[in-house]
Amino acid sequence: MADNADLLAFVRARLAEEERVARDAGGDGWRCPAEVPGEVHDRTGGIAFVVRSRGYDRHIAFQDPARALRRVETNRVLLDEYEEIASLDTDRPHQDFPSGRAVGLGFVVRQMAAEHAGHPDYRVRWLPRFSHWGPPADPED
Repeated sequence: MADNADLLAFVRARLAEEERVARDAGGDGWRCPAEVPGEVHDRTGGIAFVVRSRGYDRHIAFQDPARALRRVETNRVLLDEYEEIASLDTDRPHQDFPSGRAVGLGFVVRQMAAEHAGHPDYRVRWLPRFSHWGPPADPED
């Protein structure tokens, strides 16, 4: 498991797709005026779309492109941190701080990949795993 380059590439590709979709949808140009619930306005003030049923409007507005772009950027920071130590993320990590950091960040990156488990490039081996951390158990327990 020491070579996690394909996992990183997979998550980076999904983030790039999300970024493209958000930019195509207006980037940071959405506005949801409180005085007209259900309306989403573009940067010119025109109505981009209207959805006024069963809470869809609030959900869609919450998924605005600017928020998606911020999430992509924060996820890239996590990926950059993980990339520096990904080689330490193994099934049998050393019991030191860098290895613990690698396993912890690796768990986060695997969770990020799992969001896209239905994607044809997703690999089952990327499923989040839990590692035993600490001294070996006493066989007499």
